Amino acid sequence: MGKGDRRTRKGKIAIRSYGIKRPHAAKTAGEVKTAAPAKPAPRKTSVAAPKKKA
Repeated sequence: MGKGDRRTRKGKIAIRSYGIKRPHAAKTAGEVKTAAPAKPAPRKTSVAAPKKKA
């Protein structure tokens, strides 16, 4: 239960990893995204004009 234990915070720090015991970044209520990213507008496809006979 020390530096070699992967289940403890001290062990996570020693082996330089992240997990449940040592979250990478703590999220607060203000940081949570509520709106979904806007989708780009659909592209308009143009119909080619028929070729004229010479």
